[in-house]
Amino acid sequence: MTSNHSCKANATTISLVRGDITRQEVDAIVNAANSGLMGGGGVDGAIHRAGGPDILKECKEIVAVQGKCPAGQAVITGGGKLSAKYVIHAVGPIWRGGSSNEEEKLASAYRECLKLAVQYEAKTVAFPSISTGAYGFPTDKASQIAISEAREFCAGNNNLEEIRFVLFDERTYDFFKSALDQ
Repeated sequence: MTSNHSCKANATTISLVRGDITRQEVDAIVNAANSGLMGGGGVDGAIHRAGGPDILKECKEIVAVQGKCPAGQAVITGGGKLSAKYVIHAVGPIWRGGSSNEEEKLASAYRECLKLAVQYEAKTVAFPSISTGAYGFPTDKASQIAISEAREFCAGNNNLEEIRFVLFDERTYDFFKSALDQ
């Protein structure tokens, strides 16, 4: 795990870390989930593998009750075998060139995660870069949205001690660092 670049937003520290989100010692980690909540590739697959079958079981129960989770929304499960108490499953948008309200859906996904973290009394939450992998959202735009939503949330809320962005590669980290430094 490399580096720690951070800033304060009200009472909350917003920090950037290069590393593996499944190894973060936080109250809640965010999963970049698909709408079916059934696990998949990338971050989603890694969280389901590391967290074990209980996470998938809870996801299936949620889908049985409410149906699929639309882009821009989030649901919460226990953390299974992870050190995090909770996994917040956020469904980001698939990038379609920017003409399908993708930016607002991504912003909404971050907001919904932060609301759930506070609702479940999490003090620390770790996010991946939502929608920038298989969903193709441009990382430069996504990083600006993520940091902006974190800052905006902190302006009206003092319940979180830390919002941590855990970024898997140097390129993504650099985009988030640039957004945080603005």
